[in-house]
Amino acid sequence: MGNRYLINEKKHLIEQLTGIHSSKINYYLEVKKSNEEIVKQNNQLEIIHQIIKDINIDMSLADIIERVYQRLPLVIYCDFLGLALQRDNDLIMTAMIPHCRCINRPVPHKSLLWQAVQERESKVFSLTEKDRNEEVLPPLEKLNIASLALDPLIVKGNVIGVLVIGSHRENAYSKDEARFTRQLADQLAICIENARLYEQVLNSKTEWEETFRSLTDPILLIDRNYNIIRCNNRLDGLPGKNTGKPVKSKCYHYVWGRDTKCEFCLMDEVYRNRVPAYRRIQLESGKTYDVHYYPIFKQNREINSVIHHIKDITEQVKMEAQLMQSDKLAAIGEMAAGVAHELNSPLTVIIGNSQIILRDDGMEKNNNVELLQDIINCGLRCKKIIQNLLTFARQDQRPMTSTNLNKVVESVLPLIRYQINQNNINLKLNLAPNLPNILANEQQLDQVLVNLLLNARDALENKPGDKTITITTTVRKSENGDYVTATVTDNGDGIAAENILKIFNPFFTSKEAHKGTGLGLSVSLGIAEAHGGTIDVTSTPGQGSCFTLAIPVKHQ
Repeated sequence: MGNRYLINEKKHLIEQLTGIHSSKINYYLEVKKSNEEIVKQNNQLEIIHQIIKDINIDMSLADIIERVYQRLPLVIYCDFLGLALQRDNDLIMTAMIPHCRCINRPVPHKSLLWQAVQERESKVFSLTEKDRNEEVLPPLEKLNIASLALDPLIVKGNVIGVLVIGSHRENAYSKDEARFTRQLADQLAICIENARLYEQVLNSKTEWEETFRSLTDPILLIDRNYNIIRCNNRLDGLPGKNTGKPVKSKCYHYVWGRDTKCEFCLMDEVYRNRVPAYRRIQLESGKTYDVHYYPIFKQNREINSVIHHIKDITEQVKMEAQLMQSDKLAAIGEMAAGVAHELNSPLTVIIGNSQIILRDDGMEKNNNVELLQDIINCGLRCKKIIQNLLTFARQDQRPMTSTNLNKVVESVLPLIRYQINQNNINLKLNLAPNLPNILANEQQLDQVLVNLLLNARDALENKPGDKTITITTTVRKSENGDYVTATVTDNGDGIAAENILKIFNPFFTSKEAHKGTGLGLSVSLGIAEAHGGTIDVTSTPGQGSCFTLAIPVKHQ
């Protein structure tokens, strides 16, 4: 045992004298230091990787700073982390941890932060008490920061701000730490620029969507297979099954209420000709639409989709029809006025001479009194017809006045009696007594009744046997108040069922080209609606039609 003990002591003494044991300690210390450096570098890489991977472009700057600050103390001394960004000519403290009162305030131009921005270089400072003031070191003057690392944020050669890292330790940042903060600043600059670009794109997208939704006309984006990609949900009034979500629905079903492609669709033409297209369509409901197709191209000039713009022009068409009818009526009125004035002169002579002869005692002896009286009556009748024609052709727009519908009917009859008699048509009147007055433009109601009577005459033109037109006036009671009505009934050809919804459409007519323009009923309905009323129609093919003009009874 003694020998073994002496051997061990000698061995220990030799190791100490030769430095073998000391070398092992130094070796282990170096290995430990290397491992710590590797761990530190791994943490640095992890932070950089986290910024690249985890930080979303829609995160706020405060969220970005907080996310980085959570892991930054693992690799570097950090008691303060902040971002100051340039806005116009100012440097604004935008985000920081811990929060200070200078948030969102401009940084004074004497500050060290401006020095890093202006020189475009990373800076490391060891601070003294003299440095810790609001002019030199905002917002850190009260945080007892002893070491400071400043790194300008540079994007595409432009400085957009500065990254601020501070520590309570003196000389906390070496060249290695400065190299890491520079890399961190570069990644943050990219994140901030991406966030800024994302915000610009998002704002542009929001502006476009708001503009898209604010348009009152229906606008749809449709693909090659007629599927709706997007629409502004302005489809009220269209005949389609527009309930539920429009996206991926067929446009012909969702917009137009059809099970198959519309016969008026111009999608194929747009894809074939690669230019916009347009068509005006008229539905059985009476609605008229202008439909525009605009192709959207890809970068390779292939059509990606088509914009479908639909505009309801029903009222516009009615107005155009009324203007056309007004021009025609003005021409007819001018002609009628000329004829009337030409007839007035001879009629005045006839009436005057007849009265002179009537006063001649010699004529009474020849028993010609009755003949002369007929001359006078006929002359007065012609004069009344001319007066009515002049009233009908009057071009000025008179205001609405208290009007009796029976008197309107009676004033219209002389104007169309000749056409009625020429066609051997029996005309019956059923005028209600004590009919209440209505507030109306008498000349416009004349126009409506003349049109209804002429249409009734045309419906009886080819009918054999008994031909009858009946005019009936009455008062209709309803929940919305009383209406005075004038009904024109004929026993003519009637209207086909497929046309009953179209007859009030502008330019629709079943007559021969030289017998009608298709504007009469459209204009008449417009006049009725302008008076707060309407025109109802019932018809049975082969048995006749019944048109009813209804005007509300309003308090005078």
